[in-house]
Amino acid sequence: MDKQQIFEQIQSALVQLFELSPEEIKPESRLFEELDLDSIDAVDLVVHLQKKIGKKVDPETFKSVRTVQDVVEAVNNLMNDK
Repeated sequence: MDKQQIFEQIQSALVQLFELSPEEIKPESRLFEELDLDSIDAVDLVVHLQKKIGKKVDPETFKSVRTVQDVVEAVNNLMNDK
């Protein structure tokens, strides 16, 4: 899965889980300030992504994410981790 496909999966998850419109979800969108996610929402997103990619996500990895692109990078790194 390339970064564009990862972005599309994350975008789809945000639409599905939080009823956001796809137009408001861009790589530079700030999760908490612009998309109004809170820490519980972030956990829900991580659980959803774990199921999609079939790998355990380290919560520490997601403590530093601030934008949708940060999530894309974290998932990409996890998927390419040996």
